[in-house]
Amino acid sequence: MNTQVLVAYATKHGATAEIAEKIGEVLRQAGIHTDVLPMNRINNLHSYKAVILGSAVYIGRWRKEAAKFLKANEEVLAEQLVWLFSSGPTGKRNPVELLKGWYFPPALQPIADRIQPQGIAVFHGVVDVKKSSFIEKWMINKVKAPLGDFRDWEAISSWAAVIANVLIEKSRAPGTQSK
Repeated sequence: MNTQVLVAYATKHGATAEIAEKIGEVLRQAGIHTDVLPMNRINNLHSYKAVILGSAVYIGRWRKEAAKFLKANEEVLAEQLVWLFSSGPTGKRNPVELLKGWYFPPALQPIADRIQPQGIAVFHGVVDVKKSSFIEKWMINKVKAPLGDFRDWEAISSWAAVIANVLIEKSRAPGTQSK
């Protein structure tokens, strides 16, 4: 399959990068040519048929470089197949429940509405106090955030497999290059 896919991410301590790598791995196993890159290393989206964007979430917001990337590339993304994901909540319950129904940063929702992503997901994240700054440690204590790695690799792999199936089906359909 010659579909070129980009999995782009913004991460602070590396957990979201690892999620992006897992998504890329699942797509590659399905035979899809996939690049996995941090958003700050991407210059051109035109060579990609599909783009999966993900960011770590802090206080209900995507990282600044992710928000900037989404805004700067809105027109190109509106012509491509796009999926969005966020990572961050910790705990044992469903990540959307932990975020009280939050799926995507409200400040960026108008852009997402114009891009019309194929799907939006929220994945559990990691809280590692060894990698946290003094202010982050203070916030972790204040909100009593559960510590540890709560990422659900099965959920991440399943979501990526659904994307792979969509891309494979779209590549087989005659004349379906974009949305």
